[in-house]
Amino acid sequence: MLDLAASNLLSPAILCFVLGAVAVALRSDLRLPEPVVAALSIYLMLAIGMKGGVELSGQSPAELATPIAAALFLGCAIPLWCYALLRRFAGLGVSDAAAMAAHYGSVSAVTFAAATALLNQQGIAYEGYAAALLAIMEIPAIVVAIGLAGVSTLASASYAGPNGAAVLGGQAGLSVGPRLAGVVSDAFASKSVLLLAGGLVIGILIGPTGLAKVKPLFVDLFPGLLCLFLLELGRLAAAKFDEFRQVGARLAVFAIVMPVLHAAVGIALAHAAGLSEGGAIILGVLAGSASYIAAPAAVRLALPDANPGYYLTCSLAITFPFNIVVGLPLYAAMARWLYG
Repeated sequence: MLDLAASNLLSPAILCFVLGAVAVALRSDLRLPEPVVAALSIYLMLAIGMKGGVELSGQSPAELATPIAAALFLGCAIPLWCYALLRRFAGLGVSDAAAMAAHYGSVSAVTFAAATALLNQQGIAYEGYAAALLAIMEIPAIVVAIGLAGVSTLASASYAGPNGAAVLGGQAGLSVGPRLAGVVSDAFASKSVLLLAGGLVIGILIGPTGLAKVKPLFVDLFPGLLCLFLLELGRLAAAKFDEFRQVGARLAVFAIVMPVLHAAVGIALAHAAGLSEGGAIILGVLAGSASYIAAPAAVRLALPDANPGYYLTCSLAITFPFNIVVGLPLYAAMARWLYG
């Protein structure tokens, strides 16, 4: 475990993340222009999806059924228990709890990319369709969390009718259905989801032969461009640490403890589904990650009252660096122990 942790900490991508954080501590003006960051995001999503699609092109549907079922279960179940815990023990309101549940049920493509880079560096094999699990887990949690908020809104908008029966009242309750449908539609059409899903389809259609034509861009340059993206994310995460006091101790504990528990569940499910040790690490990393691309976009539309100081600080400034520095070697050690 110590060797894996040291290798992780000294990898170029992680060191670039640390450099971004150091720049904030030194009050440097280092930052990537917003158009460059947007272009890198598009590139990473499309590359991840395309490479996953190429691997899928050689897989049989029967082989994928069980891993996909495990991924869908995690994407739907994690936001349910996160929402309940945040409402009961953290005292969050409906919008804030649902927003946090969406972020922690959805996944981080950059954490996934860092995990695959680490596995490749360590020579640990994993299933080629791992990127498909990333795409599958991106959306369900957002849909479930938005649905939870909608149901709670409907419940709070009801009142006792003349015969004592609960009926909907007010425009808030009547408008939840169309608003929920619109937001779910926007979530499916969001940039990150569309690029991941579109990349998968492209990869399936072109296969290994087609990928070879664009390999210099989408495969060879991937590690270097990931370093640039993590440099900016390190700067952004460090800048948001000033909002830590807004989050509170209970949410800070949640942002560290829950990813570890989710990763343990993901690794156990991967083992039950017959995935390799590397595949279990990937599914554990996905389960333990938190979204800060697709989920924030959907939450801003669906839950405008939710406090971004909570969900962005927790997902980006706490969980993401924790996973990058501590979580990846920890989850690898958990999988190694389970697989013997």
